[in-house]
Amino acid sequence: MHLSTFTDYALRVLIYAAARAPEQVSLTELAEAYGISRNHLIQVVRKLGHLDYLHTARGRGGGIRLGKPAEDITIAEIVKVTEPGFDMAECFKKEGGNRCRLTPVCTLRGVLSEATQAFLDTLEQTTLADIVADRRRVLAALKTPSEGEASTARNAD
Repeated sequence: MHLSTFTDYALRVLIYAAARAPEQVSLTELAEAYGISRNHLIQVVRKLGHLDYLHTARGRGGGIRLGKPAEDITIAEIVKVTEPGFDMAECFKKEGGNRCRLTPVCTLRGVLSEATQAFLDTLEQTTLADIVADRRRVLAALKTPSEGEASTARNAD
């Protein structure tokens, strides 16, 4: 199984926002932290905002912050709302998309369906808070000051 780039970016955006919570972060900051095009992130942030996973503010001084507590967001729910589908093989397609002659006798579909469900069940057990439990290490990996360091730096100015 391979997650789409959109889902990958959605998870990264939420991880960053969770690691910086409750601060607001800019799209430029996000793009620089991950080395991702700001334009790609705009689409991801727009969708996550529409789904209430992010609060977004436009214009000067705008940015994003988590729309829900990190402990209330499971990785499974993000994957489910950002992936186009979980059709592991042609036989999963509906309405004329399945031309496989083995479908009436094949048990592979059931095995693949169980595997997909096991994948989602595992992701359901993990929250965004679990992913960013060690915020300092997450932020260090992204070469970003942690909340405390950022406020100390601001106070020094």
